[in-house]
Amino acid sequence: MNKDAPIGIFDSGLGGLSVLRRVREELPSENIIYYADSAHIPYGEKSLEEIRKLSLGVTEFLLEKGCKMIVIACNTASAAALKFLREEFPHVIFVGMEPAVKPAAEQTQSGIVGVIATAATFQGELFASVIDRFAQNVTVLQQPCPGLVRQIENGETDSPQTEEMLRGWLEPMKEKGIDALVLGCTHYPFVEKTIAKILGPGVQIIDPAPAVARRIKFLLGGEKLLNENPQKGRVAYFTSGDTEKFSGMLEMLLHEKGNVRKA
Repeated sequence: MNKDAPIGIFDSGLGGLSVLRRVREELPSENIIYYADSAHIPYGEKSLEEIRKLSLGVTEFLLEKGCKMIVIACNTASAAALKFLREEFPHVIFVGMEPAVKPAAEQTQSGIVGVIATAATFQGELFASVIDRFAQNVTVLQQPCPGLVRQIENGETDSPQTEEMLRGWLEPMKEKGIDALVLGCTHYPFVEKTIAKILGPGVQIIDPAPAVARRIKFLLGGEKLLNENPQKGRVAYFTSGDTEKFSGMLEMLLHEKGNVRKA
């Protein structure tokens, strides 16, 4: 495998951009192909079988483009399809998203932590495994956030309606004593400011994306696949949805312009 080969990153839509930005900070020389499966968003409302089927199709697309690693920058797809994809492609390096319950459990003083995610993420084996491994001695409050992904995809990151939705989910958790909140969906960092406003300074907000970026660097280094080119890497964007809408949201969320192609 060529070291200059791109890293493939995919999500159901825009959420994976929160992972992409951290990967670019950690690994600025890497070339990246980002795939937003916006035509089928949100994954969180689909069956596990359907999510696996969609994830399989996107993975095949990225492998055809010569990607040296596949990053599932979507908690829902990771919960539903990571194990399945590793079995389908045993020679491919996969990195998935795992709710950051471990650091929350290690850092909590109250012994109560919160996790916000899609219903599908909570239903997956991966989440149950994380709780079993890392949260035996703490109370974990689970809160699905139906409709939040759509709000973010529509650019409603700081609208009054989005804040009202978040207050309805977060204020009861705060009243129960959480001092750490895990963002269990890659879309949610884009409303982190509103979340912080609601919860106040006494609650730590944990985004797993920086740890995922470090994991990617570690795995590529172990396989001797790190791009050693001193120049800044290129990013190619593909979407199964509306390319103009994606371009506009890319500019809004990452403050940059990119050539978005239809997949």
